[in-house]
Amino acid sequence: MDSLPVIARDSERGALLTVHVQPGASHTECVGIHGDAIKIRLATRPIDGAANDELIRFIAARCGVPRANVRIRAGEQARRKRLSIKAITAEVLLTRLLPRNANETGKA
Repeated sequence: MDSLPVIARDSERGALLTVHVQPGASHTECVGIHGDAIKIRLATRPIDGAANDELIRFIAARCGVPRANVRIRAGEQARRKRLSIKAITAEVLLTRLLPRNANETGKA
């Protein structure tokens, strides 16, 4: 995964991840790489923090970690966000999030 250092990297307690979210989609899914971030479509609108809650729920479920381990560190009100995920490595994180063909094409 040559994009590993840009999109996700290891930290002392887990991994740091950059995401680009698209709220208001028909269902929540990770669609691949968008520049130097992972693009995630969210099946909720950005009203009263609902999109952020859905993002945290989705990341935690896909990575097999408790919701408390997923935190938004930057970009709470923006489409581009920086997350920290405890108790997981960057490599495992990307493996669990990215669709199989996203690594091959490099596009979302």
